[in-house]
Amino acid sequence: MLRIITANMNGIRSAVAKGFLPWMQKQHADIVCLQELKAQAADLSAEMAHPDGYHGYFHYANKRGYSGVGIYTRRVPDQVLVGLGQPDIDAEGRYLELTFGALSVISVYLPSGSSGPERQAVKFAFMAVFFEKLAALQASGRDVVLCGDWNIAHNEIDLKNWKGNRKNSGFLPEERLWLTRVLTELRWVDVYRTLHPTAEGEAYTWWSHRGQAYAKNVGWRIDYQIATPAIGARAQAARVYKEERFSDHAPLIVDYAL
Repeated sequence: MLRIITANMNGIRSAVAKGFLPWMQKQHADIVCLQELKAQAADLSAEMAHPDGYHGYFHYANKRGYSGVGIYTRRVPDQVLVGLGQPDIDAEGRYLELTFGALSVISVYLPSGSSGPERQAVKFAFMAVFFEKLAALQASGRDVVLCGDWNIAHNEIDLKNWKGNRKNSGFLPEERLWLTRVLTELRWVDVYRTLHPTAEGEAYTWWSHRGQAYAKNVGWRIDYQIATPAIGARAQAARVYKEERFSDHAPLIVDYAL
């Protein structure tokens, strides 16, 4: 079995202070993908950089306290690919790919457009570049598991207040259509939704800090594991962990048959 976890930290130092690393050790995951580190290399303790039994790899944002992605892995990868090769995108620390033989595991953090039109334009630009990258990964013939916070809820079932968010970033028609194209035209597999086609509230992975959203489970499913068809078909179990809170997101855990 291959166990992969994806988790948005909303600050790795904050999540670790809330017990993320001891919890992670108990999960016996092979690979753990992190997003929104909000840290630089110098900010990480030795335990954060290389937890016991794991090797840590990171793509930091140029801006301090902002964005950034990482991957913890028990096995040393064959190759580490940092960034998408586009300077403006890579300056924000949003893409990290590790390869293990015929398998690639990627941690990705799509921009949020919720702060205004300028950032929404950045998000759309990222999506255009990323679509081409997804097409190339699919065409490579490799097994790929792509983990991360996509900042998009795909369908009405994926957020509580879908009617009130139809004109808001994260549930815009253009964003939803883009994700549909990823899953249909490019044939990527939304692993959690494939295993749980009708799950609603238990599927949410993010809650606003406003209005007691978490207590009322007014959430969004915006954290995904998206896989190429062959390894996607080997996914056996997927669940969102909510018993403890490490950030405003919840970890998504998926087990794949080897």
